[in-house]
Amino acid sequence: MRDPSTPEAPATLFTNARLVCPATARDEIGGLLVEGGVIAAIGSDLRAPAGAEIVDCRGATLAPGLIDLGAFVGEPGAEHRETIATASEAAAAGGVTTIVTRADTTPPVDAPEIVDYLKRRARDTASVHVYPMAALTKGLAGAEMTEIGLLLEAGAVAFGDGPRTISSSRVMRRAMTYARDFDALVCCHAEDPELIAGGAMNEGEFATRLGLPGRPAAAETLIIERDVRLAALTGCRYHANLVTCGASLDVIARAKVSGAAVTCGASIAHLSLNENDVGEYRTFFKVAPPLRSEDDRRALVQGLADGLIDVVVSAHDPQDVETKRRPFAEAEDGAIGLETMLAAGLRLVHAGEVTLHRLLAAMSTRPAQLLGLPGGALRLGAPADLIVIDLDAPWVLDPASLRSKSKNTPFDGARLQGRTLRTIVAGRTVYAYA
Repeated sequence: MRDPSTPEAPATLFTNARLVCPATARDEIGGLLVEGGVIAAIGSDLRAPAGAEIVDCRGATLAPGLIDLGAFVGEPGAEHRETIATASEAAAAGGVTTIVTRADTTPPVDAPEIVDYLKRRARDTASVHVYPMAALTKGLAGAEMTEIGLLLEAGAVAFGDGPRTISSSRVMRRAMTYARDFDALVCCHAEDPELIAGGAMNEGEFATRLGLPGRPAAAETLIIERDVRLAALTGCRYHANLVTCGASLDVIARAKVSGAAVTCGASIAHLSLNENDVGEYRTFFKVAPPLRSEDDRRALVQGLADGLIDVVVSAHDPQDVETKRRPFAEAEDGAIGLETMLAAGLRLVHAGEVTLHRLLAAMSTRPAQLLGLPGGALRLGAPADLIVIDLDAPWVLDPASLRSKSKNTPFDGARLQGRTLRTIVAGRTVYAYA
């Protein structure tokens, strides 16, 4: 992994900022000094050392950088869709200072040498931190578990088979047992492959009206129910990558009350959009799991507000024109999201549905805690992975301006409020809004 603090980043003093940090419950006007790539001082009356850069935030919000838990990056094998370099540029523009990459590459990240390759590529080409998630089963086939200990030693930070569900309960139990012994986080996609076979969108009245085969929400809930029971049985740390419906949230809530080490995430698309946005077969809204009903979307938003949903992710899944400009049922699943995750999330804040602290906790503090990463907080000695945000800046999304190699965004032409002004990684500015 590239270390953006080498050579050492110059000292920087941020002044006149609204300092917001969910980890320390901080929300105050003040300044922050960065030296040697870490936070050296926080307060209201700071002095810049000789030669330091002074950044006047002019009342903008200074917060911990975002951590995206599970983005697809095309390397190796799908560089035409995305590269580590282009993904990191998009991430920086969206305020994301750390990307955790999915394991479903070609070849998959199921061996230490692939983890090492990703770390070296990130070190050479990335402008943000990049950590690989390793496969839970060899070849993503769901039959034989990977060498969890060796992959952890190589630098993997979590384990999951990307968008594939492990159908075998026996394999899942065995993998969870070994993961528990290494205190490894298991991050799984939850959709019963037989129940969703041939489905194109959320099963229901709207799919019927469009004449499209459906994917029932029960396919997700059944797998999550199985997985949380296995997590309780084995004592494994289990994370449901994408929860998309109220019934699944009920399962997660019961598991947490029982004391199981269970957490869950939701994508910004599922928190912001619903099945009706598919409209006249708009393939950029085709994602997996599919967009659900408005009732389910509202349940997700409430789950986020209540802290039941631990993590908000971009679910970044770039697809090229050839795989998206097809009949809806034939188009590939997936939407990009690194650059729009924060701005779309701020819609919920401006609507009064979620507090800013809660949103930032789910996008920064909580992912850092789950993965054991040092970021996610404005704290003395913490890495200076920071973002400066204008919470009120209005803008209209033009896909052509996005830095991702692919442009399959469901927010094409969306009116957004709030954008990243500056992104700092290990004390060095990697993005500044012109």
